[in-house]
Amino acid sequence: MRVVVLGAGYAGLTLARRLESRLPESVELVVVDESDTHLVQHELHRVVRQPSVADAITVPLEDTLSRATVRPARVEGIDREARRVHLDDGHLDYDYAAVCLGAETAFYDIPGVHEHGIPLKRLSHARRLREDFLDTCATGGRAVVGGAGLSGVQVAGELAALAEERDAAVEVTLLERLDSVAPAFPASFQSAVRDALVDAGVAVETGAQVTGASAEAVEVDGRTVPYDTFVWTGGICGPAALDGDRPVVRGDLRLDAHTFAVGDAAKVVDADGEAVPASAAAAIREAGTVATNIDRLVQAAREESDPRDAGFEPRLEPFRFDAPGWIASVGDDAVATVGPKVFRGAAARAMKATVGAGHLSSVGAVTRAVELAREELS
Repeated sequence: MRVVVLGAGYAGLTLARRLESRLPESVELVVVDESDTHLVQHELHRVVRQPSVADAITVPLEDTLSRATVRPARVEGIDREARRVHLDDGHLDYDYAAVCLGAETAFYDIPGVHEHGIPLKRLSHARRLREDFLDTCATGGRAVVGGAGLSGVQVAGELAALAEERDAAVEVTLLERLDSVAPAFPASFQSAVRDALVDAGVAVETGAQVTGASAEAVEVDGRTVPYDTFVWTGGICGPAALDGDRPVVRGDLRLDAHTFAVGDAAKVVDADGEAVPASAAAAIREAGTVATNIDRLVQAAREESDPRDAGFEPRLEPFRFDAPGWIASVGDDAVATVGPKVFRGAAARAMKATVGAGHLSSVGAVTRAVELAREELS
């Protein structure tokens, strides 16, 4: 029997590690990812200002997985009826699979945005953005960030802080088509994040829809906003292997009887009918539920040649998402929520450092956890 985990981000790596400790040794466990490292993506914006953070937020998969086979390959498609994964170097059949491929940046076919906007999903993006923005700092000008979700908020704060460190005459403008920054989050969090952005020197424009971009300016509701650096964090879409779609999965997190979807690759509606936000916190918690359910299915399949034909399927654990609170860094500041309370400053920064370090520790990268906490609090 073979269980396949597609992707080694938050969901995939957490799931694989839990399956390693749950599945019988006779079950083959394969992790497929085009990279041989796990990236702590919610800290990626830090690399723009502090390149040394890259070492702390990348973990070799061989250091954190014990018995799983890691197959370096790009997933190009999934034939769920045949239970076959198509890879760039062949194919892989499965008995049970979990699609944990994450999400990609959505450009929404807005003219010029894909060509000129720098996304922030990979280390290469952060390094490219740093190089581009340092040129802007040297000559003066403006950086425009399209999209004020958490990624856009954090990168705008980082750019403003880097400009201040360089004593550069650079304006950082954050554009959001909806009426608030961090629009998917509670109103008190939104308000505190906006205050932190303004205090950091970021010009915030809400209700500002990007309709196009050229090599020199962004088009916003019939006017042009000139830029020297243009960052696009305006939304997400599904991975190429799913044709850009993010399929809806319900509380059992299944696409079908043999295939699960976990993390940002899917739109998750939990067992209480609540839409689950695309976030690292949700992905990690979903992975825990799927690990339990795959283990139950495997055990049942080992006991019955086909439990469905026998009229029996094990009871699966329903996924319910209880938001642990929200946190975002804004340059040298941070905003965090615990229950109804909102924090800024040193307390929020300490909480932010704990989140990243805690995840690294949970995947066995204790030394990197210490390094990241040191970088966050320096």
